[in-house]
Amino acid sequence: MRLGLQVSHFSWPGTAASIGPTFGRIARDAEDAGMWSLWVMDHFFQIGPIGPPELEMLEGYTALAFAAGQTSRIEVGTLVTGVTYRHPGILVKTVTTLDVLSGGRAWLGIGAAWNEDEHRGLGVPYPPVKERFERLEEALQIALQMWSGDESPYAGRHYSLERPLNSPPAIRQPHPPILIGGMGQKKTMRLVAQYADACNFFDVGTDRLRVACDVLRGHCADVGRSYDDISKTVLTRMSLSASGEQAASGEPTSSVSAAVDRLGRLAEAGMDDAILGLGNQTDPAAYELVADVVRQVAGVTSADR
Repeated sequence: MRLGLQVSHFSWPGTAASIGPTFGRIARDAEDAGMWSLWVMDHFFQIGPIGPPELEMLEGYTALAFAAGQTSRIEVGTLVTGVTYRHPGILVKTVTTLDVLSGGRAWLGIGAAWNEDEHRGLGVPYPPVKERFERLEEALQIALQMWSGDESPYAGRHYSLERPLNSPPAIRQPHPPILIGGMGQKKTMRLVAQYADACNFFDVGTDRLRVACDVLRGHCADVGRSYDDISKTVLTRMSLSASGEQAASGEPTSSVSAAVDRLGRLAEAGMDDAILGLGNQTDPAAYELVADVVRQVAGVTSADR
């Protein structure tokens, strides 16, 4: 099992001037601790589960380009881009640029979008859910076509591209990996089975994660895709401390052994990789513990493998 880090909170003391140095240090600390990936949300307003919309929020791809420039090995992506935020041709160009400048470390994380408030706030059209999923499938088709070097016209129901040119090509071949976020059993899982290299689930408990894996396995069978070709990732939240006792903030923490046990249970439920929302992400000392967790779970494999 590999560990990634998602940074979703940028409201640190001294903002806005402190955001760049703090985020850069987090990216370097995550890489030095052996984490395999770094993710940011692709939102323009902060989301309700974390805080009010007025809290600081960075544009995703600018933030990832900055992080890539601060690091040399860690892979970078959004968890995940709403398909409505950018025209697919521009999105593919953006991810390709990130891949080229990072030396082949970019992912395309994508989903159907859900935050209506930020759409309306910034004047971005917010179509009904059915149309959003139609757009998502067309965006996936466009991405794969552009990354294959096929410049022939694309004509979909919602998008038309006369010449989907993508130069320079991505460094990662055959293309930057595609991760689809969400747990919808009918539409999202089908798109994962048909187009994605990875999926991302929420940590909804081991029983529900097993059900999600079974549903995905069924969709893979329907489209003739090997279930093992798709990496199952889970987004889970924890804070780490040497003792595992409650932090001064009142937030519960996990010891290294407790974190390893928890991640092991997620692997038993079918998860290949875990992406952490680290509650004490700005504490450099936390990454010494993260490094220990990374070493201990390196040999842990999904029960499905």
